[in-house]
Amino acid sequence: MQYEVKNAPLPVLICKLEAGEAIECQKGAMSWMTPTMQMQTGLGSGGGGLLGALGKMAKSAVTGESIFRNTYSAQGGPGEISFASTFPGDIIAFDTSAKPIVAQKSSYLANTPGVQMDIFFQKKIGAGLFGGEGFIMQKFSGGGVVFLEMNGSTVEYDLAPGQSMLIDTGYLAAMEATCSMDIETVKGVGNALLGGEGLFNTRVTGPGKIWLQTMPANVLADAIKPFIPTGN
Repeated sequence: MQYEVKNAPLPVLICKLEAGEAIECQKGAMSWMTPTMQMQTGLGSGGGGLLGALGKMAKSAVTGESIFRNTYSAQGGPGEISFASTFPGDIIAFDTSAKPIVAQKSSYLANTPGVQMDIFFQKKIGAGLFGGEGFIMQKFSGGGVVFLEMNGSTVEYDLAPGQSMLIDTGYLAAMEATCSMDIETVKGVGNALLGGEGLFNTRVTGPGKIWLQTMPANVLADAIKPFIPTGN
């Protein structure tokens, strides 16, 4: 399969498939395609029968995503399919056969067959309880490529072993699974109450790469909220 990402900051992922090749996506993600592309709805890679379905149902209850995936395959000849971004920003391809990737649950766009999706469990419970919805993370592993959406521009850091970065809620888009993550309270009562930065920050520690996004959806929503008529 060949693919390209075009037209940032409102990007679209365009995939060109040979006959018999396939790609999976969340329901409703397809934007346009050639007539040679055929859709089949199922559990996606690693369906695993009844136990696999039960596991996916449990993950769905946590992430809020459907347990089903749409698989599009090229039948009777080559095909083309496109997935437009749902938010201004970037679309980045990650090869999970090299290293597993952990990302925000809202960033998933599509994947080639063979990619396994699981909930990423934090080592410390505080990361899950106080990190906010943006820190319900998903882990992508296996042998394939996953395409993730980044909100706004993307900044990449390569953290050395023991090196850390403190990140405000929502700005962490993805990281290699070799990194660890924890939640820290903002020091000082006055800073926490009056600083306008919230009560918690996320500490990500290497080794591994991290991808930060410059315009989280919640930040944009807060910025435009004062200009939305409330109605009467």
